[in-house]
Amino acid sequence: MSSVNLTREEARARAELLDVTHYDVALDLTDGGATFRSTTVVEFTARAAGETFIDLRDAAIRGVTLDGADITDAACGGDRAGYDSDAGLALRLTAGGHTLIVDADCRYTTTGQGLHRFTDPADGETYMYTQFETADAKRVFACFDQPDLKATWTMRVTAPEKWTVVSNSAPEVRAAGAGARLHSFEVPVPLSTYLIAFCVGDWHEVHDTWRGTVAAHPETPAEHRGSGELEIPLGLFCRRSLAEHLDAERLLRETKEGFDFYAANFGEPYPFGKYDQIFCPEYNMGAMENAGAVTIRDEYVFRSRTTGYRYERRNETILHEMAHMWFGDLVTMRWWDDLWLNESFATWSACAAQAAVSEYDTAWTTFANVEKSWAYQQDALPTTHPIAADARDIETVEQNFDGITYAKGASVLKQLAAYVGEEAFLAGARLHFARHRFGNATFDDLLAAMGETSGRDLSGWAGQWLTTTGMTTLAPDYELAADGTFAAFRIRQTGAEPGAGELRDHRVAVGVYALEGEGEAARLTRIRRVELDVRGESTEVPELAGAPAGDLVLVNDDDLTYTMLELDERSLATAVTRIGAFADPMPRTLCWSATWQMVRSGRMRARDFVSLVLAGAAAEDQIAVLERVLAQAVTAVTRYADPRWAREEGVRRLAEGLLAGARAAEPGSDAQLAQVNAAAQLPAAQAGPALTEAFAAIRRGEPAAAGLAGLVVDEDMRWRALQVLVAAGALGDAEAAEAEIAALAAEDRSALGEQQAIAARAAVPVTAAKARAWEEMTALGEEAPSNLALRHLILGFTAPGAGELLTAEGYPDRFFAAAAGWWSAYSSDTALRMLEGLYPAWEISESAVAAADAVLADPATPEPVRRVLAEGRDHVRRALAARAVDAGA
Repeated sequence: MSSVNLTREEARARAELLDVTHYDVALDLTDGGATFRSTTVVEFTARAAGETFIDLRDAAIRGVTLDGADITDAACGGDRAGYDSDAGLALRLTAGGHTLIVDADCRYTTTGQGLHRFTDPADGETYMYTQFETADAKRVFACFDQPDLKATWTMRVTAPEKWTVVSNSAPEVRAAGAGARLHSFEVPVPLSTYLIAFCVGDWHEVHDTWRGTVAAHPETPAEHRGSGELEIPLGLFCRRSLAEHLDAERLLRETKEGFDFYAANFGEPYPFGKYDQIFCPEYNMGAMENAGAVTIRDEYVFRSRTTGYRYERRNETILHEMAHMWFGDLVTMRWWDDLWLNESFATWSACAAQAAVSEYDTAWTTFANVEKSWAYQQDALPTTHPIAADARDIETVEQNFDGITYAKGASVLKQLAAYVGEEAFLAGARLHFARHRFGNATFDDLLAAMGETSGRDLSGWAGQWLTTTGMTTLAPDYELAADGTFAAFRIRQTGAEPGAGELRDHRVAVGVYALEGEGEAARLTRIRRVELDVRGESTEVPELAGAPAGDLVLVNDDDLTYTMLELDERSLATAVTRIGAFADPMPRTLCWSATWQMVRSGRMRARDFVSLVLAGAAAEDQIAVLERVLAQAVTAVTRYADPRWAREEGVRRLAEGLLAGARAAEPGSDAQLAQVNAAAQLPAAQAGPALTEAFAAIRRGEPAAAGLAGLVVDEDMRWRALQVLVAAGALGDAEAAEAEIAALAAEDRSALGEQQAIAARAAVPVTAAKARAWEEMTALGEEAPSNLALRHLILGFTAPGAGELLTAEGYPDRFFAAAAGWWSAYSSDTALRMLEGLYPAWEISESAVAAADAVLADPATPEPVRRVLAEGRDHVRRALAARAVDAGA
């Protein structure tokens, strides 16, 4: 038996044996030490006599009682002091009902898993929050930690009287003596263990109410149907040191917009009473959909000037987690095989809501350039997997929180919505919610509902899209007549790569664009659109025969399907020379995406893409797209370009182009800030004096001296400028750099300031600083950094331009020697962060590929480590191939 890396078969056997009805969880957080007391009472029924286990990890066992009998020694394998948390607590059961009581001391964490504890350096206040997905509830209380063993809940938390406790329901609070209060919660509807939450501390709070109506689906039981005016209490919580930065009015408005959209389209009343959003420090992910108590990274409370793109992403996160209240929390996957559906449906829903009810009405354009770029990159790796992945155990699941699970899955759901029609798609979702409310369901259940509402047989569609890997390619195939019309037009489909070369059915729109107007004022405007189904290797488009051919053709116009888009020679020439001429942002972003994929696949020189970005960025009015293409230009010059050209010309050319773009942009605008932020990601030591001089002026608070009038120089911008100068060695020796870092850290005593100082110190380009950072990053036990400190150590250690020094000091060899052992030495989240962040991606050489090969060839290398190394190796191989193209063309 295994409780840590629970397998699907173990979970299935346990679910067949048990019916779990109720948990009563009591936590005592008043001790102040490294542990807290956790007492759990579980009511459950065994359908037959048998042996199983209950999960509890990193705990010291006080006692285990089953039906009034002390079974502590038997549950702990004969030795409570030597309890093996990897095995869980063993249970030998008779058929019938049981009451189990587990009393233990559990451990606070600083990894972002379990119950994470953080002390704010700004004011000394302590905050705690839980993070349980995928299976870390077992770090806080004893439980059957799998999604299909739902139960109702009673939770009681004893905490210092100053603290507020936020959980899944509204609290009842009373004095508990000795300066403490007892916070009690009741969840009368069944919830999975991973959706329970506790957030503890002296929070700053803002409250409001959403009011609206819901038209219930006919299959919803009458007692649960919404009717008339509904009211949902809303709460926002953040650290007190961030209170002045919490833009509560905007956040509450966006939250209400989300409820408006889901009330109109999901057909089920919001099921969890109140809706709180808690902005948590040192958070590993974007957010988590705990029922009624959504936890969100508090970097989303913006203390400094940021671009509209980050506000858009925050809004997407808010709407994504809200969608989970229905898809994930109300109706929950049976096992993690359907994790993709959970996340993909929430991603699709968030974009649909943004486009319909928020100020971000071009959300699908952002999706086409951001989410799909992530999906395409992930899907091109040797570790790509089907959307419906084989989730054989928890370790496998944790690796699949990736671009396939979120972005490709959402792209395919967008294709499904186009295939069946959006109304039928939403009607199918409503039917699914009504049939499976408070239960567990599978993708087959959802597909059956959508088949009913659309009248289409979707079984073949599902097989094509969910069980295969890689991307098909769609390309135009046409002949032109003498009068400039299409003599014939076909869509050619190439089989999916990487994968087995499968072809898929696509619902697509073909758009024909023509330049209208004179000279530089001419605009690329769509003159014809045809929507059709594509099947097989070649699909005729008879509607375009005899139609004007225009100047550019997109065979996935409006981005309806998931595919690589190939531009024909004529269309590519138009895109390269006139990408800024599009009247609409969606076709422009599709061209940006197509050309970037050409760079990554070695069909376009990296330096040509840099030229394209420098020529077209000024016309890009979508800040999300602008930020992405600027970042891609940085990647092109630092990873995909011939290193000799990059060193002698490329980095300097891009740096000067970005500064010129920032100077030409409207003072104080998002475009200006985006260009400056992109420039900060270049190796400044190679960029020539213009870049360091500009950031020196910014560091002094004099951006106008660098021609950047209007640029806001706040705390984050000051740190950004300082880190550029530190990494470039532009401040003198290490002592001089430390003096500058210490001076700014003394001015900015916030948690973010503390983390930025950690990154700056790790960025100092000297042997001693890199050695000290490596020692801190790889420390164990009490010396190990927190999750956020580790993130910033990695950022500084691998700062732009650090690669040459890191290679000279032998860090690639140190990484490959240590990597396999990290999986057992650290928590899964920490190990993955180290493996991904410290992979020597800066060392683009055949010797680096060979070093990865050696570790991959070792059968003792753990599978999660093997996956990260295989992906890192592929990135290096891709960079080597792109550099050869750039150098040889």
